[in-house]
Amino acid sequence: MTEHTVISPSESGLPKAPGRLYIISAPSGAGKTTLVRMLVESDPGVHLSISSTTRPPRAGEQQGKEYHFTSEPEFLKMIERGEFLEWAKIYNNYYGTPKSWVETKNREGLDILLEIDWQGARQVRKAFPGAIGIFILPPSIDILKARLIGRGADAKDVIHRRLESARDEMRHVSEFDYVIINDDLSRAFREISLIINASRLQYMTQRQRYAGLFSTLC
Repeated sequence: MTEHTVISPSESGLPKAPGRLYIISAPSGAGKTTLVRMLVESDPGVHLSISSTTRPPRAGEQQGKEYHFTSEPEFLKMIERGEFLEWAKIYNNYYGTPKSWVETKNREGLDILLEIDWQGARQVRKAFPGAIGIFILPPSIDILKARLIGRGADAKDVIHRRLESARDEMRHVSEFDYVIINDDLSRAFREISLIINASRLQYMTQRQRYAGLFSTLC
């Protein structure tokens, strides 16, 4: 019986293919954070970028795990030094994605997940035009409101502002490649996993990953 050998990326003699960059955006209360956590826990090939923020830590949050917590003066200095791939001011707090970490992991061939808003997504696409955008929508405004109230984390006026902000964010859904309606968490998770796995099989990704095999067969 003839043995068949697939030439792996490390055997091709060429540099690793760059990793994929995924952007996940959603209005507050749509379930983005839960879906991102489920994805990272289930897929060891996906690495979540940890953002910097000036907002104070919430109960149970740890420095360097959920966010890199920093002061506003230091955050502004980081902006001046060009240390962010993207940044935005949301609800009077600053949020930003560290540029050097993302660029390094991308060159190493790792898949990176960015949990950012539509403004940040626009900025990221300027540096990474091939980034894959996924937008998560709630099934309705009423359900979104109920979820925000159910969290018990915000006062009524804050919830009202979040709903108004959500309406504005959802107007930018057309800027993304894929849309998931999160009316059932298990189904939404399966759909987001399918998007990630399918993107890894795109022609250019496979062509770069298995350069030796493609040059032999094609």
